[in-house]
Amino acid sequence: MKLVLFFTRGLSLRNWDRKGIFDREVAIYQMLQNRGVNISFVTYGGSSDFNYVDRIPGINILCNRWKLPRILYELFLHRLHAPALKECNVIKTNQTNGADVAAKAARYWDKPLIVRCGYMWSYFAAKNFGNDSGRARRARQIESRVFSTAQRVVVTTSSMKTDVCERIPEACSKTAVIPNYVDTINFSQDTTKDRDIDVIFIGRFEHQKNIKALLEAVESLNVQTVLIGSGKLENQLKQRFASLNNNLHWVRNVPNSELPDYINRARLFILPSHYEGHPKVFIEAMSCGATVIGADSPGIREIINHGKNGWLCGTGSESIRAAIIHLLNNPGLCSKLGKNARKYALEHFALDRILKMEEKVLKSVMDENSMGQVK
Repeated sequence: MKLVLFFTRGLSLRNWDRKGIFDREVAIYQMLQNRGVNISFVTYGGSSDFNYVDRIPGINILCNRWKLPRILYELFLHRLHAPALKECNVIKTNQTNGADVAAKAARYWDKPLIVRCGYMWSYFAAKNFGNDSGRARRARQIESRVFSTAQRVVVTTSSMKTDVCERIPEACSKTAVIPNYVDTINFSQDTTKDRDIDVIFIGRFEHQKNIKALLEAVESLNVQTVLIGSGKLENQLKQRFASLNNNLHWVRNVPNSELPDYINRARLFILPSHYEGHPKVFIEAMSCGATVIGADSPGIREIINHGKNGWLCGTGSESIRAAIIHLLNNPGLCSKLGKNARKYALEHFALDRILKMEEKVLKSVMDENSMGQVK
């Protein structure tokens, strides 16, 4: 089988590397490769993406080596990468943003298309820019078009599938739920680590993540807080909470493989977001057996069974503060939540389990395509 994966619009292997997520993102494709699947990556990077050949041996890198403006690259991509697209069996997207480019290639070369989305693009666009904004309308239009014509739609949560079924009924029967995966070997509990961090957050410094409320929550507490990431609110937040410098530590993006060290040093892992898709770093923290606090928000509440495998709080600073104080004062409860979180991650998000689900979808698409050709 030959699979061509289309990257999210505008992204490259270099982007993945700079964000520290390279190894995490390629893991499942390397496993598929070991199962005999020939993999090609269609990226938006330039020739610098070829620098990653040694890190993903055997995976064919198809990038913008012609240095074309992105609009032209998108327009002619289906011809520029003709040899790989002509010979492949299945085309797949990594996210919905850019799925229209993949759909055009699939139509041109008469290939089955799997549209995968880790979060609902239109929902995020509506939250960020307004429901009637041009970006939200465009996202809904592309989703409607590509979900309707794709052979399979893959979403990460059942609530996302419900949304697809309500908005695009013709796509409902061909929509599968495959959660994000975790490398549960790398992301595992290490009891030898000193718990020198009280509260840790990992993610983008953007409004969605609700970091201001988190910092307001710890402002009156004597707790060691670590924020790992970067984003457009970084400077603003550093200025606003400069008084916390003795207790607040900012860490720039670190490779995904190094996150378990930080998570295992923390008493509490928190994600206070206003909304999420299916947050990878959150389930990675659960896999480490961390005591996780999540806002009672879309994308988080579907993962946490309050008081069983984690703790839910509101998005306001007072609710976040109350959750932190309660858990720091109840180590026995924290131990129980951490053990159950690890068990939940193993049962639902382990890489081997998700690999089987991916293989099942690929096989079903291949089988359907073969039957169509026979007819």
